[in-house]
Amino acid sequence: GNVETSQLIVDALFGATGRLAASQGSMNNLTFGNDRHQYYETICGGAGAGIDNAGHGFAGLSAIHTHMTNSRMTDPEVLERRFPVRLEHHRIRPGSGGAGQFPGGEGSDRMLTFLEAMEVALLSSRRKEAPFGLAGGGDAARGEQSVTRASGETEALPGLFRIDVEPGDSVEVKTPGGGGYGKG
Repeated sequence: GNVETSQLIVDALFGATGRLAASQGSMNNLTFGNDRHQYYETICGGAGAGIDNAGHGFAGLSAIHTHMTNSRMTDPEVLERRFPVRLEHHRIRPGSGGAGQFPGGEGSDRMLTFLEAMEVALLSSRRKEAPFGLAGGGDAARGEQSVTRASGETEALPGLFRIDVEPGDSVEVKTPGGGGYGKG
């Protein structure tokens, strides 16, 4: 739980100062593997908007690792060469940042299709409570995740899951955005 708790503590501290709206508040820890392959990544999301020490406002950044995450994702070409997966897309999630005079950053939308049977797990936050805005800024969108089976059947998943996938199944993770700052 430390990886998720640390994100929420940083948001709470920045929020208490009134200077920075909540970030995505999650590291979106995704793991997958089988007897031959194991992989772990944290998925980027939206950063909160705020004001600096001089009182100048700024918008939140989109599709970025925030606070305690501070990591880089594996390049798609490397991921697909080393693991039996296909990255269908990884893009900015429009409309997920909080509204405001200074809008929050947008989260991301990442979908992987598995080419071998594997176990997939996600440890994430901000699925029930939205990242908060400040000074009249709007809350950001909560995260969502789903599995689409090779048959075409799609099932929404909770923010904490462990599932088995077969070849052709896809998992999509839509990360939270960042909260907005100031009335828009």
